[in-house]
Amino acid sequence: MSGKPIDPHKEKTRQALDDIKRVQAESETVLGSTFTRMADRAQKHMSAADKDANDPIEVLGTRIGRSAALVFFIGLIIYLAATYL
Repeated sequence: MSGKPIDPHKEKTRQALDDIKRVQAESETVLGSTFTRMADRAQKHMSAADKDANDPIEVLGTRIGRSAALVFFIGLIIYLAATYL
């Protein structure tokens, strides 16, 4: 021992701050990756990459259908929020 008394309050405070930093770092990683993954999936879904690129009508129809569904979904959310909230 160095002869220096250890203040239990400072030690608990330091440990609590370390725990808070660790939890923040872990939660940002989980939430950040989740939102990034969801955004990537939405972008790939809207790009109609799963359709035959040589058939422009199929690609255009897929994009129109998916865009119309998105507009309908947003309109439905607005309608339900205005009606019930």
